[in-house]
Amino acid sequence: MIDSRPFGLLLNPRHGVPGVIVLPAGGFRRARAAITAWPGYAPTPLHDLPNIAPGVAVLRIKDESGRFGLGSFKALGGAYAVAALLSGDLSRRGLALSASAEALADGRYRDATESITVTCATDGNHGRSVAWGAQRFHCRCVIFVHETVSQGRMDAIAAYGAEVVRVPGTYDDAVREADRRARTEGWFVVSDTSYPGYTEVPRDVMQGYRQMADEAADQWSGPPPTHVFMQAGVGGAAAAVSVQIRARFGSAPLLVVVEPEQAACLFASALAGAATAVGGSLDTIMAGLACGEPSLLAWQELERAAFAFMTIPDAAAVGTMRLLADAGLYIGESGVAGLAALLLAAQDAEARAKLRLDAASKVLCFGTEGVTDSFLYQILLGLHSR
Repeated sequence: MIDSRPFGLLLNPRHGVPGVIVLPAGGFRRARAAITAWPGYAPTPLHDLPNIAPGVAVLRIKDESGRFGLGSFKALGGAYAVAALLSGDLSRRGLALSASAEALADGRYRDATESITVTCATDGNHGRSVAWGAQRFHCRCVIFVHETVSQGRMDAIAAYGAEVVRVPGTYDDAVREADRRARTEGWFVVSDTSYPGYTEVPRDVMQGYRQMADEAADQWSGPPPTHVFMQAGVGGAAAAVSVQIRARFGSAPLLVVVEPEQAACLFASALAGAATAVGGSLDTIMAGLACGEPSLLAWQELERAAFAFMTIPDAAAVGTMRLLADAGLYIGESGVAGLAALLLAAQDAEARAKLRLDAASKVLCFGTEGVTDSFLYQILLGLHSR
C-alpha cells in the first residue's frame, strides 16, 4: 500500500447519458490492421498485482513500458497518425492512392514525403512517437516543448531526428505555438489534443490508442473488470480506453478518470458541466498529465462515459512508483496515476462506497509509460540526489 493522502473525488452526474460517437469502429479496424503489421509489434503484458490494493478481488495493470522501444503507449497514436496524414496528403496531391505504412516506410514515396513537415507540442511521450513516425515514414519533424520538459525527454525526441524547440509557458502554450508555426510555415500538426476546427488527426491518434485497451481485453481472464482507473492529461487516452472497454465489455466496467491535483481540467469540466480550462503553472511531477485544456473529442466521450473523476497529489504517484519498483515493475510518474488513485480510494471507506469498490471488485489499470527519464526517476525514488 501507499500512505493515505487527501484526494479529490467527483461522481459524474451525466454518467450514462447518450452522446455522439467519437471514435467510429471502422477507424479502429484500420488502425489495428496497420499497427499490428508494423515490424516489432507485440502486445504489451498485463500483470496481476495481488495483495497491493486492500479489499478488491483482482487488480491488473497493462505495462506499456516496452511499446516499440519508445517507452510508452503513445507509440500507438502519434506514429499511426503520421502515416495516415502522409497517405492522405499524397492522395490529395495525386501522387499515390492510399499509400500503405509499409510503402511509406520503405521509401517508395520519399521524394514527396521529405518535403512535408509534421509538428506537435508534447510533454515528452507524444512528441517521441511523432518523431519516430516521421523518421520511419520519411518526413521532417519539429517538436515544441514547454519550459519544464526535462532535457532527458528532449534528447529522446531529438534522437529520432526531430528539431526540438522549447517555448515559454505550459503545455497549452506549446500547443498554441505549434499551431501558429504550422499555419505560418505550411506544416501539418499531428496533435493528441483536439479543438474546434481540428479533430481528424487527433481522432486517428485516439484510434491508435485503442489498441492498448483492445489488447488488455484479449488478455483479461475470468469475469470482466468492474472498474477501470485511467489517468488523463487532455483526456485522449482515457477516452480511447473508454470507447474500447465499452466495445469489448459493454457498459459494466466503471471508468474512473484520474488527474494530478495541480492540472485537473477534466475534473473542473465535470464540475462545470462543460469543457473548462484551468490556469496556473500546472506544476506536477506527472509531466505527461500537466495539461490545462481538455481535448474536445475526449470531453465529448468522457462527459457521459466516465463514472467518476479523481485528483491525486504528486506524493501518491511517487509512493506508487516505489511500490511497483519493489514488485519489479518500472513505471514512470505519469503512468502510475490511475493505480495511485485506486490505492488511495481503497483505503477510504467513503470513497469505496461512492465508487462501488468491494471485495468482489476486479480492477484494470494502465501503466502508460515506463522510465522515460531515468535521471528524474531515480531522483523521485530517492536513488539519486540532484
